[in-house]
Amino acid sequence: MSDNTRPIIIKRKKVIAGGGHHGGAWKVAYADFVTAMMAFFMLMWLLNATTEKQRKGLADYFSPTIAIARVSGGGDGAFSGDSLMSEETLARSGRGGFADLPPMTLNGQGVDGNNKSNGARELSDLENVQLGIVGRGGESLVRDMAKKHIITRLTDRGLVIEVFDLEDAPLFEPGTARPTPTLHAIADILNEGFRLVTNPVSVAAHAKSISPLFLENPAWEITTDRAQSARALLETAGLAPDRVASVSGFGQQKPLLDDPMSARNNRLEIVLLREDAD
Repeated sequence: MSDNTRPIIIKRKKVIAGGGHHGGAWKVAYADFVTAMMAFFMLMWLLNATTEKQRKGLADYFSPTIAIARVSGGGDGAFSGDSLMSEETLARSGRGGFADLPPMTLNGQGVDGNNKSNGARELSDLENVQLGIVGRGGESLVRDMAKKHIITRLTDRGLVIEVFDLEDAPLFEPGTARPTPTLHAIADILNEGFRLVTNPVSVAAHAKSISPLFLENPAWEITTDRAQSARALLETAGLAPDRVASVSGFGQQKPLLDDPMSARNNRLEIVLLREDAD
């Protein structure tokens, strides 16, 4: 006789599907991380491979409005080195760059007609010179290094070109007016732009302050000699002597930085004067 009273045990096993290692979500996170790193390294490469002028042009291009700065060509790309405000370049509005500019003034008085056209044309020419000086690069390592010493800006006087010392790369041999190879390269770059116009040129030199422990301050003599040396260097590179309007040495009277002993205060200020400037 069989024992029918033995209990029947049913064993249920719960199976959880979904793959090991927390599923595939980590793959998505890792892909996002790799993409972000690739974008970061591309950004760092672009910052290293472009000049400040080109970066300014890129920033203005992606700006939601027309840039305030009129000179932002960014190199020799879509606009062939011209600025967005050049009369030969059509802005996005379909009008020339100077169409919306207010009338220019001469000595505080408004001008129009031919004078307005001539003033706009001269400004456009100076902008092209500016772009030619700061936008041209990649031809040689010496030129690329030399351009780190140059800053330009357009003012009422004309195109101001500041050429300054770097801590490890002076323009002149210390304590003298003998130009270094860097300044020779800069003179060649400047004259390539100066050939585009016939405006007169002003040359001025400034010096950093020296320690008060020195009995005599040679700043006046050094800046005067350096201004004359820069003038001679520009003429040797091709500048016509009759275009030189003035040569000045300012000693240490006009420091550019709060620290008067900074090497940045050793500089040349070369101005491509406007024809109507005083």
